[in-house]
Amino acid sequence: MRRLPVYFLIDVSESMVGDQMPYVEEGLASIIKDLRSDPYALETAWVSIIVFAGKTKRIVPLTELTSFYPPRIPIGGGTSLGEALEFLMHDIDTNVVKSTPDTKGDWKPIIFLFTDGAPTDNPTPAVTKWINQYKKKASIVAIALGDNTDTAVLGQLTNDVLLVKNLAPESYKSFFKWVTASIKTTSMSVSESNIDGPQLAKLDDAYLTKVEPPATPSSKVIDNNFAVFLSKCQATKKPYLIKYKRNITPSNIEGLSLETQFFKLQGSFPVDDTYFQLSDNTPTNQKISSGELVGFPHCPCCGNQYGFSTCACGGIMCTGDEEVSTCPWCNTQAKFGFSSGHHDINRSRG
Repeated sequence: MRRLPVYFLIDVSESMVGDQMPYVEEGLASIIKDLRSDPYALETAWVSIIVFAGKTKRIVPLTELTSFYPPRIPIGGGTSLGEALEFLMHDIDTNVVKSTPDTKGDWKPIIFLFTDGAPTDNPTPAVTKWINQYKKKASIVAIALGDNTDTAVLGQLTNDVLLVKNLAPESYKSFFKWVTASIKTTSMSVSESNIDGPQLAKLDDAYLTKVEPPATPSSKVIDNNFAVFLSKCQATKKPYLIKYKRNITPSNIEGLSLETQFFKLQGSFPVDDTYFQLSDNTPTNQKISSGELVGFPHCPCCGNQYGFSTCACGGIMCTGDEEVSTCPWCNTQAKFGFSSGHHDINRSRG
């Protein structure tokens, strides 16, 4: 039986931490549940999940629907799209059965690429390789999760660049229903008509729209749509992320139209040690002024009131009402208090 390989290539960078990742996990589970009730998909579709942040990892190899169990999706630092594409191309070469003069191989793979930001590596060599060697034998459907996505580089990979307009729960539900319907119609197409290639379902314009990407991709060391900070709990030594979202406020000073940038707190979120396995640990040397940050988080691990205290070593930690605190990064003991003025803080890649 010829398989229809379906890849989910998912951006799990720090900007996805918070509400978005649970929506993605629930959406993947709903896709698998619905596909199991479709005879065409059940017969042909095999699903793989590859995640990428600073590094790339395959968390589910190509698996038939009856044996597929939706995994927990990890979080990492960075958005190395170029590395993710190289990993994907190698996986296709290794695990997708090619046709020979004697036998038919698998159907053309379809890849659903989810991302919400901008690449933090240089994806150009991998994009060029994809265009020259893979674009005709596999199909990417690129999904921009929100307006902050760099769609220019996605437009180089595929003509199918779609934007999820509103990142509310209903938008995610409608989007994943569309993905499910597209896999079903593609499975039916290859089974009934031998038409090799994605057959995408009709778009619900209220939630999902096709976009025309700009011509020039951005080049970023960090994703400036968010400010994310890696922290550690003083009590448990466990890591957590503090996430702020960029906002722009127009202002007028003496007749000059200006824009003021600030970052508003979205929350603090615990992560596990897989964060370090998926992160690009190369220092960014990027800092942000504490004066640009609005909101003060608590510690999500132990509940300490102050989740954003900085040690002299540069590490971020939580503190409570203890007289002397111990930094979980360098083990230095010190008394913490409130500082006057603003200071620069190391930030993650986002």
